[in-house]
Amino acid sequence: MGTLASPPSLAGFVVGHAGLYQALAMFAVAYFIIGMTVLSVCAIATNGALDAGGAYYMISRALGPEFGGSIGIMFFLANVCGSALYVLGLVEAVVDSFGIPPGQKAGTGIHVLPQSYWYELLYGTVLLALCLLVCLVGASIYAKATFLIFLIVAGVLGTILVSFFATRPIRVPIRLPHFNGSETENGSFTGFSLTTLRENLGGGYGVDYTTGQMMSFSSVFAVMFNGCTGIMAGSNMSGDLKRPSYSIPRGTISAVLFTYLVYNLLAFLMCATCNRTLLQKDYGFLRDISIFPPLVTVGIYAATLSAAMSNLIGASRILYALARDDLFGRALALAKKTSASGNPVMAVILSWLVVQLVLFSGKLNTIAGVVTTFFLLVYATVNLACLALEWASAPNFRPTFRYFTWHTCLLGIAGCCVMMFLISPVSASASLGFLLVLLLALHYLSPSSTWGYISQALIFHQVRKYLLMLDVRKDHVKFWRPQMLLMVQNPRGSARLIDFVNDLKKSGLYVLGHVELQDLDTLPSDPLQPQQDSWLSLVDKLNVKAFISLTLAPSVRHGVRQLLFTSGLGGMRPNTLVLGFYDNAAPQDGLARHPAFTSAREEVPLGFPPLRAPADPKLLSAREYVGIVADALKMLRNVLLARQLESLDKAWELRRAASPPPAIHVWPVNLLRPDSARYADTCSLFLLQMACVLNMARAWRRAHLRLFLCVEAGAMPHAQEEKLRQLLKDLRIQAQIQLVPWDAVTRLHWQTRRGPLGGPAPTGEEEEEEGTVNFPANATQVSDEYVCAANKLVLEQSPAPAVRFLYLPRPPADTSLYLLYLHQLELLTRGLGPTVLVHGVSAVTSTQL
Repeated sequence: MGTLASPPSLAGFVVGHAGLYQALAMFAVAYFIIGMTVLSVCAIATNGALDAGGAYYMISRALGPEFGGSIGIMFFLANVCGSALYVLGLVEAVVDSFGIPPGQKAGTGIHVLPQSYWYELLYGTVLLALCLLVCLVGASIYAKATFLIFLIVAGVLGTILVSFFATRPIRVPIRLPHFNGSETENGSFTGFSLTTLRENLGGGYGVDYTTGQMMSFSSVFAVMFNGCTGIMAGSNMSGDLKRPSYSIPRGTISAVLFTYLVYNLLAFLMCATCNRTLLQKDYGFLRDISIFPPLVTVGIYAATLSAAMSNLIGASRILYALARDDLFGRALALAKKTSASGNPVMAVILSWLVVQLVLFSGKLNTIAGVVTTFFLLVYATVNLACLALEWASAPNFRPTFRYFTWHTCLLGIAGCCVMMFLISPVSASASLGFLLVLLLALHYLSPSSTWGYISQALIFHQVRKYLLMLDVRKDHVKFWRPQMLLMVQNPRGSARLIDFVNDLKKSGLYVLGHVELQDLDTLPSDPLQPQQDSWLSLVDKLNVKAFISLTLAPSVRHGVRQLLFTSGLGGMRPNTLVLGFYDNAAPQDGLARHPAFTSAREEVPLGFPPLRAPADPKLLSAREYVGIVADALKMLRNVLLARQLESLDKAWELRRAASPPPAIHVWPVNLLRPDSARYADTCSLFLLQMACVLNMARAWRRAHLRLFLCVEAGAMPHAQEEKLRQLLKDLRIQAQIQLVPWDAVTRLHWQTRRGPLGGPAPTGEEEEEEGTVNFPANATQVSDEYVCAANKLVLEQSPAPAVRFLYLPRPPADTSLYLLYLHQLELLTRGLGPTVLVHGVSAVTSTQL
């Protein structure tokens, strides 16, 4: 019934100031915005079961709790202010009919009501109390009252239309307030006159005699638009309707079409029969020209009272829905209480109190701009909700109302936003700022919901589209980035490693992989599904940007192969495998010491099993571990082996005194192959790239790269240093180069070198060639004494770094040498602290633009 809130009086106000042309334009713009919004409301209302809350319920279930709660508060305030607006309008009509004229001390006849700010506040309070009583009884009595009011207003409207034709031309005396009393002007009802029509075609904005403010297009539109906001009256009662998905579309569309025709018809009749003085200076002129004036008065009162009740009961239903959803916690707990019949009485009382506070503003046009801005913002958000649902292309968005498209939603949003800023840029900016504050507050403070988030559907839609556009055939080394697959047996022993690899990914793909050793054929259901939530919670708490990929396999090696083949999608697939080091160190529970799990508020019970006891057997053999490395290299994946990363206290390393700053040591030479050491092969350049990527991470920017150049006597070390420095310059890598004599170390190698099984030393043709996939069987050519000497050489370089990067040689082709290969890696990295062994198989550096 809100759309029928005194349409004759409202049309007279609009036409009197704006003229016929601008009035028709205002009605067209307002109903265009309303029409687009109605289509969106009908689409959402017919897409599923509606509950209490109307527009708030639609928006919150479509856009999520942040948007829903924010717009719910603003819609509540809009309805509250709208109710106050109609009460003040009714007070003005009552005072105009029964008030003591300005300048007179005593009343005469029916003019007996004193006029002042406090008296008008008293009248408004009494009228609001009447609305409160009706709303407290419940929705059924409200529906009966509004239907009765509808019949009265329809009768009044018919009487007014007849009056335009039946009433003879008359002069209407108008008493206007003046600074020392009152003055009288004469308005004219001319009957149908072409001259009157021509005079009223153009705009003639004047001073509003109720507020003393100069009217303009925006201020008149603001007042006029409030008379059209009843389109949400039906949706606000969605919790009280038996069939909301049936009633809301039919009732709302009928009301919009009917009122639009009525407003346009009244505008034309008024322009053709009433002069501008009558229209501008007497908003109650319809009583003077009516064939039955008392009926007009009753109709205006009834329509305005109906609109006030409609907004009050709508505000209470929105407040009740907000309280029931617990978005604001205890702040709205009182509004949850209902009567035995289910009427939210406390929400009604709280809404009444807020309306009562708004009544202190005093004048109708004072709050009209704010109310209009709030309603426009709500309408824009309803259109946004429907647009998001349409663009998300979710199969479950199947509204039975089909007369809408994303174009209508977009037009509705644009119309609302444009009119908001045309009416009042200040109010529009303040409303958007208030909305943003509410959004942020709810985002950080409100509990998570189970309603579903449209953002997830939209993100999925866009990600799928862009993944299809990500063509691996267009990859170029200039835009290479690491895409990590980190294998984790138990996150309890890998928290710091997970965090370290997160720093290494450089905005690339990061996947946490895990292999569960079970056979699905012997299980009743998939055991991995219950573990997903624990892994996702781990990612959230560690604040790493990673995906989770779990698999079942008969062995760890088979599981890693599966993940290397299947992880990722399209052009986003792991190109680098990261493994923890295989040694006999007892695992330590890193989660128990991690800051994210040690605060008093956090609980550790993620669904991960306890760590393996030192005496328990491992799930992975040493031979299988080296086989995983060999498999990854066969599949052209880069490999990183991380040792003692759980001892890396990144926070302490990066917080310590600036002198000396933390260092990253880089050894880009194959220490297990001193006879073929090179600094510019693919693996060495990949190792340099990974160290540089770590140094580029925000947490590691203070660290310094130190690059160690191993030189022998008589090998022109300065020439080698200059060549390496030029390479670093071409690669734009800032690093300090340090020469390390290693004659004493290589001497051990040459003394002990021998061919396999005591044969002659291998020739150059048998050694590894760059770019081939043949594995050199040189593991037997390196003695433990040499490896220990190389380990000591690395260890002696001081000061001790935060982390070291070493060259990882390929595993031998002979699988019987896997254990010897792993033994040499263990000797090489023993006691070095946090160390990363790196082997790269793909070109990752570029000197081009």
